[in-house]
Amino acid sequence: MNPAAVPSTVPPGAGANPSPVGSFRWPILAWVGLLLAISYAPILYALVMQWSTDDDMGHGFFVPAIAAYIIWQERAKLFAIERQPNWWGLAIMLWAGFQLFIATLGAELFLSRTAFVISVIGAVLFIGGSKLTKALAFPLFLLFFMVPIPAVIYTQITFRLQLLASRVAEATIDILGVPVIRTGNVLELASQKLNVVEACSGIRSLLTLTFLSLVYGYFAEKRTWVRVALFFSTIPIAIAANAGRVTMTGLVSEINPELAEGVFHEAQGGVIFMVGFALLAVVHQILIRIAVRLEKGGATGSHPRQEGGPDVNPVGA
Repeated sequence: MNPAAVPSTVPPGAGANPSPVGSFRWPILAWVGLLLAISYAPILYALVMQWSTDDDMGHGFFVPAIAAYIIWQERAKLFAIERQPNWWGLAIMLWAGFQLFIATLGAELFLSRTAFVISVIGAVLFIGGSKLTKALAFPLFLLFFMVPIPAVIYTQITFRLQLLASRVAEATIDILGVPVIRTGNVLELASQKLNVVEACSGIRSLLTLTFLSLVYGYFAEKRTWVRVALFFSTIPIAIAANAGRVTMTGLVSEINPELAEGVFHEAQGGVIFMVGFALLAVVHQILIRIAVRLEKGGATGSHPRQEGGPDVNPVGA
């Protein structure tokens, strides 16, 4: 038989030959990782320093650790994926480098830090291919939560959260029969004035709860829509929990003004955060019951009654 007559089985436009299952390009991975570490060393150092000094970003230390743990848990599935390097990954890495250059010229921290995450995504695509990148989509997405949000957006969010917490606390304290007057984000009580500052805006609880909701949903839930609902439920939960903290601070300050600050106030914030996480678990249980009912309804509707047969009521109906 003439070899030229045998049709090619390689699809047009395919990249490099796929790596055998179970093998990996460790030398390339080591070189790319080393180059990324050297290129972004100043950025990563400043990022870690902010984690250690900024209370709003204290969860940043856990983000890469949890992402690495998820990858380690899925290592058997990941090594079973046939890897075919994709040159689009190199293009993404080059774009990230250009973004870093622009961010450095403009002293823009958010762009420079997200450039590192984009570089990691590009490296995975370049070395492992699209299938591996898709399998690692969730831990790669988590890495964005280790980057603080831009200062302009942060200021706008915290200011609105301060006003919202003040309004809710004013209404609640007034309902409980305690005289209170609000001026902006300042609550005037009989004994003292309470200033709802940025630290009491609830942004810390909001950032941490949104990250935890993703991790919690990943490990505790398989339904995609329930995971999404859990993520968005953290917004009202964090707002309500923080408003409860401000209300409690106002009430206890009427008993003893010293309780509105210091160790008790910090401990109060930790307790309220745990209450917020407990509320997230409660919302999850409610969503599970809704999902089960929807699935049962769908299963019942998928088995229509036979034509001419008797009507049979389901058990417990």
